[in-house]
Amino acid sequence: MSDPSTAPRAHRPSPAVLSVSPVTLPAPGRAVDLELRVSAPLTGTGLPVILLSHGQGASHHLSSLNGYAPLAQRWAERGFVVVQPTHLSSRSLRLDPTLPGAPLHWRSRARDMSLVLDRLDAVEEAVPPLRGRVDRTKVAVAGHSMGGHTASLLLGARLTDPEDGTVVDLTDPRITAGVLLAAPGRGGDALTAFAADSYPFFLSTDFSGMRAPALVVAGDKDASTHLTVAGPAWHTDPYTLSPGPKSLLTVFDAEHGLGGVSGYDVAETTDENLERVAAVAHLTAAYLRSALDPEDHAWQVALDDLATLSDPVGRVDSK
Repeated sequence: MSDPSTAPRAHRPSPAVLSVSPVTLPAPGRAVDLELRVSAPLTGTGLPVILLSHGQGASHHLSSLNGYAPLAQRWAERGFVVVQPTHLSSRSLRLDPTLPGAPLHWRSRARDMSLVLDRLDAVEEAVPPLRGRVDRTKVAVAGHSMGGHTASLLLGARLTDPEDGTVVDLTDPRITAGVLLAAPGRGGDALTAFAADSYPFFLSTDFSGMRAPALVVAGDKDASTHLTVAGPAWHTDPYTLSPGPKSLLTVFDAEHGLGGVSGYDVAETTDENLERVAAVAHLTAAYLRSALDPEDHAWQVALDDLATLSDPVGRVDSK
């Protein structure tokens, strides 16, 4: 992209960022206390917050507070406080696979984010350089893969609990915008038999109540054949099946890793591409800056830049 912020890190100056981990929040009733990584710029005030929900995968530590450095670093450079929890679904915790909610702990994941917002005072106290610098009225959620499912629930998507048949609403009104990266789509006949049997909570996903502004990011080669029979379009469902305002970034030639957003040089990234990751990080940061502050025109500037390129990273649609 023509914007220098999408150039490889070695070729552009980077604002200083602090990163502190683990920040531990006591969580009575949870299998273990909630551990976080907190990243933020060293300077600035009125900093908005991004709650970043990790996905799942074969690696032990990418799906934890130790993953997603390409996004967390970039977003902190752009003036956000990025909070990354280790959800109960993380392989790094080595929890009993028979725990209620296992293996993916879909309900607990969303509750982790609400707990962070309940305890922002404690987070600031644990990271003294942050004290008094956080704007708690500007909170977004972002998530990759299963983390995208978590983000969708916090933004208003609903599902029917397969265990008791109740409709579950985990919307948190303190979260006013979001980014869904390679997130799961609709249930029903879009699922493989494996997904329907292993993860029955996917069967009833309903995006019709997801009214908060969100950017859905989907790779046009992300077939996710273990989960869906609908092909790459499945990951666009959170955009297609939800009300506006929404935007959809379709990333060209991208697979589930979107170039490697979960970490640099990781074996499970099937489409490793440094420029693609940089572009996704830049565009998502621009979207959230404008979504949380209508006077910030970063998103429109990013769209204008994208429109000038002869070989763009992707295409943006909005409604």
